[in-house]
Formats: sequence, structure tokens, C-alpha cells
Amino acid sequence: MNKTSEVIGPLGEALTRNDLPPPNTSRWVIRRKAEVVAAVNGGLLTIPEACKRYDLTLEELASWQRAVEREGMAGLRATRVQHYRQIHEHQGRHA
Repeated sequence: MNKTSEVIGPLGEALTRNDLPPPNTSRWVIRRKAEVVAAVNGGLLTIPEACKRYDLTLEELASWQRAVEREGMAGLRATRVQHYRQIHEHQGRHA
């Protein structure tokens, strides 16, 4: 499988593996989360690579992806992720 060498980042910029947050990142601001999501969605990193590189659980990465799909970058705010999760869980119970 050929990997993509460049994807479009969350702010419309070209994003390469060299532009990604460093593997030892511990402070996950919105932009960094969005860059990782863009890298995975664009084929720059596989899901297992991203999880290993950033010491993320599959659920953590998946929650970032869902937040971006549902709400865009704003969904990645820590408090917003929790808020949106509660809304969607509530909707799911009453569907």
C-alpha cells in the first residue's frame, strides 16, 4: 500500500509527516488533534501507526474522528467533545 506523502491539514495547509505533532506530545490542543485526524483520514498515517506514535487508544482516536465529522474542529475542544458525546448518547437512547 502506497502511503500519501502529503494531505490537506485542518486549516487548509499542506501537511506532511514532518509537520505532525511530535510523538511525545502530551498537551493535545485542538489543532494537534485535528492534524492527527487529517493525517489518518488522508492516509498519511494508519490508525495503528497514529495510536502507537501518540500512545492513543483506538477509542480516543475514534472519538476525535467522530468529533471532527460531527462538529468540525470546534468539536475537538475537550469540553465540547464531552458535551457532544452526551447529546448524541441522549439522542441514541431516545431514537
